[in-house]
Amino acid sequence: MTAAPPSERADAPIRFVDAHVHHWQRGAIVYPWLAPPFDDDGPNGDVAAIAHDYLPRDHRAAVADWGLVATVHVEAGARADQALDETHWLDALAQAGDGPDAIVAFARLDAPDVAARLHAQAALPRVRGVRQILNWHPDPRRRYAAVDLSRDARWQAGFARLADHGLSFDLQCYPAQMPALAALAARHPAITVIVNHLGMPVLDDPDGLGEWRRGLRALAALPHTAIKLSGLGFVARDWTFERVRPLLEEAIALFGTRRCLIASDLPTDALFAPPERYRDAYQRLTAGLSLDEQRDLWGRNADRLYRLGLDLQE
Repeated sequence: MTAAPPSERADAPIRFVDAHVHHWQRGAIVYPWLAPPFDDDGPNGDVAAIAHDYLPRDHRAAVADWGLVATVHVEAGARADQALDETHWLDALAQAGDGPDAIVAFARLDAPDVAARLHAQAALPRVRGVRQILNWHPDPRRRYAAVDLSRDARWQAGFARLADHGLSFDLQCYPAQMPALAALAARHPAITVIVNHLGMPVLDDPDGLGEWRRGLRALAALPHTAIKLSGLGFVARDWTFERVRPLLEEAIALFGTRRCLIASDLPTDALFAPPERYRDAYQRLTAGLSLDEQRDLWGRNADRLYRLGLDLQE
């Protein structure tokens, strides 16, 4: 790919590995959350604006000036019985030269046949990890999951099986769930845990900021965890850089520049702002870092954690 880098110095352009992308082709796979009727009640709000095909060529156009060199696809909410179909579809795109470089697939870790599901997903060469969204909140309008699986013994047993296949886990949850999940992660140091979307703070909860800080602190204390600097619209749909900057900087301070990954979360994040606003925010965030640290955040950490095998040292 030949797009201009997100920022550069005369001697070293910075290359971008997008650590969190979603593709879908609605004629091939069913995505219940992208089907009408649409409303504003759920945690994503009205998704009608993105309820259309989003393929790799669409993504390259959307981030044409980010310096994109590789992408990590994260499961996109396909109907549960089509999880493996989604992975096969993505792998076929990649084999044809137009697909993601790595895949974080969906698997129900609380399913009775979880071992078979993980075996089938891990057999595909680009699968690097699994995501099962865990977000549960007392307010039904904020829930992604019908029940809180973070303390469920069967789900925790399924999580442990990720180590059998060398798979990482993309963790999307709310801060109140983090202490239990940090304790689980501590028992399984072989499973890399990558926190999604800045930990999704719920700032209008009574102690929302405090819960987020405590939860991230517990996770960041584990050396096999990392965090994605993405999903700014989940902090506030009308986010501004000034509002989210303290949270982004605090996450970097907790995890360090070797365990933070910049990601677009497109097309979902486009519900809240155009891609260039996110690009500008991440450029402003990282402008004061060393060139080496910028390279880590924009690409090298994703390359290492998702085992892409790229050469991003220069």
